[in-house]
Amino acid sequence: MLVKAIRVNLRLDTEEEQEQILQTHQARHVQNLLRKPAEQKLEKNWFQRKIYDWDPNFKFPNRMIGTSIISLICLYIFTLAEYSVSDIAFKELDLFKEALKVVGESSNDTGNILTQSIPQIEEFNKVAKGTWFVTTFLACATSVTYIFHILACYRKHLMRLWAGQKGFLPQKFHNPSPATSVAAIARYSGWQIAYTLWGYLILHFVMFIFGLCIAYGCILPIQKGHGLKLLKGFGISILTIALLIGFVIIQIVIAQIFFLQDKISPEDKGKPLALNNKKAFQNFSYFLLFYNAIMGLGNCIFRLICSFVVGTWLISRIDRTIMQRGYEGVDPGYGTWISMIFFDHYHNNPVILCFCHLLLAKKTITQRKKFSLYSQFSNTSESAVNSKVRSRWLLLYTLLNNPCLILLRKRKTSPSNSPSCRRSLDRMTLTYRLASRYRGMPEKPTESSLVNGSVCAFLPQGLCESRAVPRRRESL
Repeated sequence: MLVKAIRVNLRLDTEEEQEQILQTHQARHVQNLLRKPAEQKLEKNWFQRKIYDWDPNFKFPNRMIGTSIISLICLYIFTLAEYSVSDIAFKELDLFKEALKVVGESSNDTGNILTQSIPQIEEFNKVAKGTWFVTTFLACATSVTYIFHILACYRKHLMRLWAGQKGFLPQKFHNPSPATSVAAIARYSGWQIAYTLWGYLILHFVMFIFGLCIAYGCILPIQKGHGLKLLKGFGISILTIALLIGFVIIQIVIAQIFFLQDKISPEDKGKPLALNNKKAFQNFSYFLLFYNAIMGLGNCIFRLICSFVVGTWLISRIDRTIMQRGYEGVDPGYGTWISMIFFDHYHNNPVILCFCHLLLAKKTITQRKKFSLYSQFSNTSESAVNSKVRSRWLLLYTLLNNPCLILLRKRKTSPSNSPSCRRSLDRMTLTYRLASRYRGMPEKPTESSLVNGSVCAFLPQGLCESRAVPRRRESL
């Protein structure tokens, strides 16, 4: 390390430093941005469309990979520990059942409450064991899926920021403070691991409760021969829900047919948002007021249940907030995620790194020429001439492809009869002729249309007809 540091200070290992600034996959990413997009895109299979599409020009940082691996290891250890504790708990429940049985037999009272509760305890122990095992597998699989899904979201969010898109973020998080971003990098890994473990534990208990409800509400009644009664109750519930949904759909259809004005153009997809038959609509709203109020009570409870289920399901997702819009700042995990991706956006942007690489490469070449032992024998005049010729050729190529830039070039002001003014008119004539090749204009313009036509040739199509600069096509 000491020798390497000395060589870097002596500017002998600058290439290795530049290679660390711009990685190979980042250079390929910039090259893809500069290429013309393909007219026909390659067809993707189901896995690439629905689950994950591999990008060879993107590599995850070591922080994200290390955090994911540690999260998987901690989740594995935590799952084994939880299963061991649950096994001990179920054994204690068996011992409690045996103790109740002994107490019931010693009392010789068949109507004792403890004796009557023994079958229910046995049934609960059996159902709880099966439900706990199934929900352990489901909660663990969900947590593992979230760990890999966070990596996919990291790449998606970072590439959106590289493209200049911030619309997927709340407005208040568009410009996080630098200190917050640096602190977020330090605490992200620990928070992600903690969110994964807590999310698994909470999700597991919620799944266990729902599993017990399903077992006692559906499976056990069917096993005891009450399946027909259960099916009848389910049928009534589904019919009630279907009637409610159907009535909402009927309201939408009636509003579409009777209370909206006709289409403005036959080519429109739908009717405009313009009310028709206002008096009839007021009567319609009045008679449905009480029905909608009663239906709103059920929808409010349904909204609460959905919020609880979705919030519990996404509790370990640090890349997505579980708060409503406008309250994202209350979620510290989501704020940490956004600050972290902004830090990586500013420090790992391939375009910025490529620009810095080019600057350092040019600086390195200049320094090598300056400190070279044979730099005094270098032919500087030839390099200056070549640079000037190269610049002129590039200028010519640019002006041929962009004739409008000819008029924008800086030139000296002179009287109208001077030779420089004539050269300016010749320049404008050349501009007009170059533009006529792309727009199909006459190549011999009149004197009056020379200025107007050459300017209009570079305006957007239809702009000259709507503005004060008319385009004339008279020939000499």
